[in-house]
Amino acid sequence: MSQHNVAAPPARFNFARHLIERNRERADKVALIDDQRQLTYGELAEAVRRFGAALQALGLRREERVLLLAHDSSDWVVAFLGALHVGVVPVAINTLLPARDVAYMLGDSRARAAIVSGALLPTLQEAMAAGGHGVQHLIVSRADGMPAGAHAFDDLVARASAGEAADTHGEEPAFWLYSSGSTGAPKGTVHTQANLYWTAELYGRGVLGLRESDVVFSAAKLFFAYGLGNALSFPLCVGATVLLMAERPTPQAVFKRLTGHRPTVFFGAPTGYGGMLASPDLPPRSAVSLRLCSSAGEALPQDIGDRWTRHFGVEII
Repeated sequence: MSQHNVAAPPARFNFARHLIERNRERADKVALIDDQRQLTYGELAEAVRRFGAALQALGLRREERVLLLAHDSSDWVVAFLGALHVGVVPVAINTLLPARDVAYMLGDSRARAAIVSGALLPTLQEAMAAGGHGVQHLIVSRADGMPAGAHAFDDLVARASAGEAADTHGEEPAFWLYSSGSTGAPKGTVHTQANLYWTAELYGRGVLGLRESDVVFSAAKLFFAYGLGNALSFPLCVGATVLLMAERPTPQAVFKRLTGHRPTVFFGAPTGYGGMLASPDLPPRSAVSLRLCSSAGEALPQDIGDRWTRHFGVEII
């Protein structure tokens, strides 16, 4: 565990602007690698500033909500940070939800726009057809075809001019995540601009000791609080490189990334670690470059932790 004193963020604080400023000297370093493309820190900053301006051009105002239903990709990160940059509040939801749950969240959040991956468009369209929502703009990422009246994500970013960050307060609402609904209807939990700063500094840097040289890969998706820290706020705060994967984290899909891109830090859950250890395709220690692994979501059985450490020579914290 690394020890460092953490200064409180200023009262006027915008997390997206904070990331852009912190990585200004790393413009040429790769920030994100997904299934189709990669973005440097300079390209990410430009895209974030453009997407935020595009949301404003569509008429979205500070603290209004925008639904984010998308598979992990650089577009997800740009959409999330672009919204934060102008004070619009993304509502990131689980990509596995049925249309009736998406419809509930559309109405409950009063989202005025929706950002969706092409592959998830049928679910969103079914949810919107149920009515009871205020969505005025549909933004589609990586689709083969575009519904009438929808905006293509890439086109919005390409056409917009990079704008300035909103002068948000650290305690201002930044984004929503929904609870699982285990005690009734899912609840939209509101997170502030400064929440992202504190978790990245105290946990990402303070406990995990993430560093600029790391390549980080999370099996937990960005719409989970765990995944959002692992694959966005923690690594981007230290200038690391993030590996993003749209598909579900089967053992084979994870092994392909562990051996192909050789991440140094991996985030998973106990069932995932157990499934990988049980797989006949488990790669040898020499085929990976792991220095740290993390587990969350439920208690990690000691047996799984011990077997993983014996095989890969690295602890799961």
